[in-house]
Amino acid sequence: MAEIRWNPFIKDWVMIASHRQNRPQMPKDWCPFCPSSGNVPDYDVLKYDNDFPALSQNPPEPDPVANHFFKAEEAYGKCEVILYSPEHTVTLPELSEEHVEKLVNLWTERFVELSKDEKIKYVFIFENRGEVVGVTMPHPHGQIYGYPFIPKKIELELEASKEHFDNHNECLMCRFLSEEQAFEQRIIFENQDFSVVLPFFVEYPYGVYIISKRHRQNLSQMTEQEKRNLAKAVRETAGMLDSLFDTTFPYMMCMHQNPVNVENTEEYYHFHIEFFPPMRSKEKQKFNASSETGVWAHCNTTAPEEKAKELKIAHQKFIAKQG
Repeated sequence: MAEIRWNPFIKDWVMIASHRQNRPQMPKDWCPFCPSSGNVPDYDVLKYDNDFPALSQNPPEPDPVANHFFKAEEAYGKCEVILYSPEHTVTLPELSEEHVEKLVNLWTERFVELSKDEKIKYVFIFENRGEVVGVTMPHPHGQIYGYPFIPKKIELELEASKEHFDNHNECLMCRFLSEEQAFEQRIIFENQDFSVVLPFFVEYPYGVYIISKRHRQNLSQMTEQEKRNLAKAVRETAGMLDSLFDTTFPYMMCMHQNPVNVENTEEYYHFHIEFFPPMRSKEKQKFNASSETGVWAHCNTTAPEEKAKELKIAHQKFIAKQG
């Protein structure tokens, strides 16, 4: 079964993909993403179509369980795996800046290509890292989903951004970044084109944002210098998190770009990347419990200003290792 079903209570789509339960467990001594497997060619970075996609461009008909009240549609879209390196055990911060720039260029290429499909409304680039967030394949990789709808969180961001623009004639993210830069304490590090911030309202103890200093909507609008500096910011952010507790730190990295094939949002929507690292210490996980999951009422049990100090030290530690 592969389809999307409408939840009328929150006006959002749910992907039903029961076939993904049948994904095989890979042998421990074999990896389909290593060139030696014969499954992929030699590469530096590579796009690989997901073998068990939740969304596809040739979806099956929905199961005959919908009616005039329950609404279901075909699970149209695209699911891709983005392979970061042919090396099975390398981590993102261990890659060179030049290598991560190749990754940013591949992200850009795939964003542009998927946007050409008029049925796709949102292209989501992300990475799940670590067993604690459900990763079963250790080979360094991220993913891209092309959705036939605008996900609810992006929809809320768009509404808030448009409302702020209509009321104040300014981009909400541009204003947010200027306020954080004026306060300074929650700015972790910056380069010429990007700021890494632990937001005033952050939900996770170490949930940093990477924010474009220029008002960009997506990767395709960035100059070569901006993409180079984005690669630096992404690499240093992952390295900073690893340096917190001297261990490979799990996280969910979520890239927020404008929707595609819908109305123009250029005036008010702003490119950024959100990190969700589900640890509050080396041993203790930050769980989403009833308040967070049941009613979306988040509780961060740490002070962002204090955690920002820890992150700044961890970033300096990572940079010192590179010297």
